[in-house]
Amino acid sequence: MKNIAVFASGSGSNFQAIIDAIKENKLEATIKLLVCDKPGAYVLERAENERIPQFTFSAKNYSSKQEYEEVILRHLKENEVEWIVLAGYMRLIGPTLLKEYEGKIVNIHPSLLPAFPGKDAIGQALAAGAEKSGVTIHFVDEGMDTGPVIAQREVQIDENETSETLQMKIHKIEHELYPATLQKLLQRR
Repeated sequence: MKNIAVFASGSGSNFQAIIDAIKENKLEATIKLLVCDKPGAYVLERAENERIPQFTFSAKNYSSKQEYEEVILRHLKENEVEWIVLAGYMRLIGPTLLKEYEGKIVNIHPSLLPAFPGKDAIGQALAAGAEKSGVTIHFVDEGMDTGPVIAQREVQIDENETSETLQMKIHKIEHELYPATLQKLLQRR
């Protein structure tokens, strides 16, 4: 079983899907740490309910990305973390973590990359009048949603689609695809 850390910034629905997959023996991994950059985010409550250790920080309390990533790295090493799994973490990963975890940082994004990278991919797809969107799981590199794609699944955008209805469709796929893809990935390496 691989030791993973999940990085999240918000409600943590993908974090919960990973927890559930582990409990259901669909994902052979141990969450050793939750890293969150938003004190007060609901994901912290989810971690506490599951007794998962957490490191919470506010970037504005550090002089640089390197400084807070060095602190994160220390926590990762203390917890013997082998893989980093981003689940709604709204910060770019910097050189400190990229170097230490090269090829072992995975992200999920609510679009069919390379279409609609960055923030509000769902809003971008709707504004562009796209007929489809979806979910991409990819390795993390120094760019924003530019790393090699591991898995994708398409979602049709209906004529009267709203941001809320499209988000629900995408979350449903994310919660199935992410744990299944992580299982395949972690067992190969």
